[in-house]
Amino acid sequence: MTRSELLTQLALKHPQLTASDVELAVRQLLDGIAMTLQNKGRVEIRGFGCFVINHRLPRTGRNPKTGVTVKVTAKDVPHFKAGIATRSRVQKLFLLQMKKPSVSPDESRGLNKERP
Repeated sequence: MTRSELLTQLALKHPQLTASDVELAVRQLLDGIAMTLQNKGRVEIRGFGCFVINHRLPRTGRNPKTGVTVKVTAKDVPHFKAGIATRSRVQKLFLLQMKKPSVSPDESRGLNKERP
Protein backbone atom coordinates (compact mmCIF):
# COMPACT_ATOMS: atom_id res chain seq x y z
CA MET A 1 0.00 0.00 0.00
CA THR A 2 1.34 3.41 -0.89
CA ARG A 3 0.91 6.58 1.09
CA SER A 4 -1.66 7.94 -1.37
CA GLU A 5 -3.67 4.69 -1.16
CA LEU A 6 -3.63 4.96 2.64
CA LEU A 7 -4.86 8.56 2.44
CA THR A 8 -7.64 7.56 0.05
CA GLN A 9 -8.81 4.67 2.25
CA LEU A 10 -8.81 6.81 5.39
CA ALA A 11 -10.73 9.59 3.62
CA LEU A 12 -13.35 7.08 2.44
CA LYS A 13 -13.70 5.53 5.92
CA HIS A 14 -14.05 8.93 7.60
CA PRO A 15 -16.09 11.19 5.31
CA GLN A 16 -16.44 13.78 8.09
CA LEU A 17 -12.73 14.60 7.63
CA THR A 18 -11.41 16.59 4.72
CA ALA A 19 -8.64 15.19 2.54
CA SER A 20 -6.23 17.77 3.94
CA ASP A 21 -7.10 16.73 7.53
CA VAL A 22 -6.39 13.08 6.69
CA GLU A 23 -3.11 14.02 4.99
CA LEU A 24 -2.07 16.16 7.97
CA ALA A 25 -2.83 13.36 10.44
CA VAL A 26 -0.86 10.78 8.46
CA ARG A 27 2.04 13.17 7.97
CA GLN A 28 2.13 13.96 11.71
CA LEU A 29 2.07 10.26 12.59
CA LEU A 30 4.87 9.33 10.19
CA ASP A 31 6.95 12.38 11.12
CA GLY A 32 6.56 11.51 14.80
CA ILE A 33 7.78 7.96 14.19
CA ALA A 34 10.69 9.22 12.08
CA MET A 35 11.74 11.82 14.67
CA THR A 36 11.66 9.28 17.49
CA LEU A 37 13.78 6.86 15.46
CA GLN A 38 16.14 9.68 14.51
CA ASN A 39 16.70 10.27 18.23
CA LYS A 40 17.37 6.52 18.63
CA GLY A 41 14.07 6.01 20.42
CA ARG A 42 11.54 3.22 20.13
CA VAL A 43 7.95 3.47 18.90
CA GLU A 44 5.56 0.77 20.06
CA ILE A 45 2.02 0.55 18.76
CA ARG A 46 0.21 -2.09 20.83
CA GLY A 47 -1.33 -4.83 18.72
CA PHE A 48 0.53 -3.66 15.60
CA GLY A 49 4.26 -3.73 16.24
CA CYS A 50 7.27 -1.66 17.18
CA PHE A 51 9.87 0.36 15.34
CA VAL A 52 13.42 0.33 16.71
CA ILE A 53 16.91 1.25 15.57
CA ASN A 54 19.36 -1.61 15.03
CA HIS A 55 23.07 -0.86 15.07
CA ARG A 56 25.10 -2.67 12.41
CA LEU A 57 28.80 -3.09 13.10
CA PRO A 58 31.40 -2.31 10.45
CA ARG A 59 32.16 -5.22 8.14
CA THR A 60 33.90 -6.20 4.97
CA GLY A 61 31.59 -6.47 1.99
CA ARG A 62 31.95 -7.37 -1.65
CA ASN A 63 30.77 -5.62 -4.78
CA PRO A 64 28.72 -8.37 -6.50
CA LYS A 65 29.33 -6.95 -9.96
CA THR A 66 33.12 -6.59 -9.80
CA GLY A 67 34.01 -8.84 -6.88
CA VAL A 68 36.07 -6.06 -5.28
CA THR A 69 36.23 -6.13 -1.47
CA VAL A 70 34.92 -2.96 0.18
CA LYS A 71 34.70 -1.78 3.79
CA VAL A 72 31.18 -1.07 4.98
CA THR A 73 31.03 1.41 7.85
CA ALA A 74 28.92 0.99 10.98
CA LYS A 75 25.40 2.35 10.69
CA ASP A 76 22.05 2.55 12.40
CA VAL A 77 19.09 1.14 10.47
CA PRO A 78 15.37 1.24 11.26
CA HIS A 79 13.71 -2.10 11.99
CA PHE A 80 10.05 -3.06 12.36
CA LYS A 81 8.93 -6.04 14.40
CA ALA A 82 5.30 -7.05 13.96
CA GLY A 83 3.22 -7.53 17.09
CA ILE A 84 1.45 -10.76 18.00
CA ALA A 85 -1.93 -9.56 16.72
CA THR A 86 -0.49 -8.48 13.38
CA ARG A 87 1.42 -11.74 12.96
CA SER A 88 -1.67 -13.82 13.75
CA ARG A 89 -3.80 -11.85 11.24
CA VAL A 90 -1.23 -12.40 8.51
CA GLN A 91 -0.93 -16.08 9.42
CA LYS A 92 -4.72 -16.55 9.28
CA LEU A 93 -4.80 -14.97 5.83
CA PHE A 94 -1.94 -17.22 4.69
CA LEU A 95 -3.70 -20.33 5.99
CA LEU A 96 -6.95 -19.36 4.28
CA GLN A 97 -5.12 -18.99 0.97
CA MET A 98 -3.47 -22.39 1.45
CA LYS A 99 -6.86 -24.09 1.95
CA LYS A 100 -8.22 -22.89 -1.41
CA PRO A 101 -8.27 -25.71 -3.95
CA SER A 102 -5.56 -25.16 -6.48
CA VAL A 103 -5.44 -26.33 -10.06
CA SER A 104 -2.56 -28.66 -10.85
CA PRO A 105 -0.38 -27.87 -13.88
CA ASP A 106 -1.73 -30.97 -15.65
CA GLU A 107 -5.33 -29.87 -15.08
CA SER A 108 -4.62 -26.39 -16.37
CA ARG A 109 -3.31 -27.92 -19.64
CA GLY A 110 -6.21 -30.33 -19.86
CA LEU A 111 -4.11 -33.48 -19.42
CA ASN A 112 -6.18 -35.01 -16.60
CA LYS A 113 -9.49 -34.94 -18.45
CA GLU A 114 -11.08 -38.30 -19.13
CA ARG A 115 -11.60 -39.00 -22.77
CA PRO A 116 -14.95 -40.35 -23.99
